[in-house]
Amino acid sequence: MIERYSPVEMREIWSDSRRFRHWLDIEILVSEAWSELGKVPPAALPKIRAASFDVDRIMEVEDRVGHDVIAFLTVVGESIGPEARYVHIGLTSSDLLDTALALQMRGAADLILADLGKLREACLELAIKHRRTLMAGRTHGIHAEPITFGFKVAGWVAELDREIGRLEAARRDASVGKLSGVVGTHATIPPEIEEIVMRGLGLEVDPVSSQVVSRDRHSNFLNVLALVGGTLERIALEIRHLQRTEVGEAYEPFGRQQKGSSAMPHKRNPVLCERICGLARVVRGYAASGLENLALWHERDISHSSAERVIFPDACALVDYMAREMRRVVAGLEVRPERMLANLEMGGGVVYSQRVLLALVESGLARDEAYAIVQSAAMRALNGDGGFRQNLEANPIVAERLEQLGSLFDPEHFLKHIDVAFDRLQLGSRAGR
Repeated sequence: MIERYSPVEMREIWSDSRRFRHWLDIEILVSEAWSELGKVPPAALPKIRAASFDVDRIMEVEDRVGHDVIAFLTVVGESIGPEARYVHIGLTSSDLLDTALALQMRGAADLILADLGKLREACLELAIKHRRTLMAGRTHGIHAEPITFGFKVAGWVAELDREIGRLEAARRDASVGKLSGVVGTHATIPPEIEEIVMRGLGLEVDPVSSQVVSRDRHSNFLNVLALVGGTLERIALEIRHLQRTEVGEAYEPFGRQQKGSSAMPHKRNPVLCERICGLARVVRGYAASGLENLALWHERDISHSSAERVIFPDACALVDYMAREMRRVVAGLEVRPERMLANLEMGGGVVYSQRVLLALVESGLARDEAYAIVQSAAMRALNGDGGFRQNLEANPIVAERLEQLGSLFDPEHFLKHIDVAFDRLQLGSRAGR
């Protein structure tokens, strides 16, 4: 049983309370670092470390002063007393904002990576289970040659592995903070303090910042989320196609009391997969906004700020939700091997046309002539005029040249290398081989 998505963890990461907590942690670490350099008396540190804030109070002050960091410092200062003069020495607002944002991005990435890992495991289990479940491969939506359903799902596993790797790299790239003051020159705060604080936070130091951390890191993070969303959409779209009435090979979970339509009781719609496809479009839109944030005026403006307050919490929450919903779909997927096999044999085995073509060519027949014979037999079969194999057997040229025609219609021929994909994903031991 897969639990329904609860947004509590992700909501907490992007909450005002968590953001202000990060700000306070940064301020405490900075004061401690200044103390090591002799600028803040050690006697002031206990009061600073014991500082607190009230979110509602900060919002109240911000309504009056029109500046979130000033409101925060005002409320924190009230909790400290006179020693508050040792807080925020040499810093600018973006030192807090961008460093805290890096911590939030890292935390959100950790949640998403955990859920992608669970989805990957569900796909892996499904791939192994249906390793040799025959079905028609399709190109352009048209039957091609036989594959297995497990082979198809193994492709999902491989793509999820790449997305997990991309997100891990984006997490590292985004885990960068700055405490370099206005315009980034360290004129009011020495680099040593920046290095001490970043070590304490587990972040890297931005080697060359302006007043902000350059937004290429943030845009990359959002673009990777869009890629993850695209992979989840690809899986969802495939299941939607397989669930179509005329295909009927795999179905997303459907509750015992679930209803598909207010008007048509027979409907079993792939609503979970459709939801994932729709949300992937939203995430791509957020990635576009992230790209727009790259170009700021000179050492910075704040045109990026308003957009980021929306796109980062939303994009992270949506991708995590999509990953969990996709896991629910995959873990509860109703696979119908008998329908897959029936569809594979549609038209009397037209999916074996290439094998027949190659056999005729190997018999000495010109390729164009062989192609015309096989194509004619296949098209007639698909139009309801006999079966493909039957039509071939009735052709005197085929009968003369291919005595063992039936051997060309053995689907096992297409499975002789099917294990390669699983071995490359190092699934062999998991499959009991």
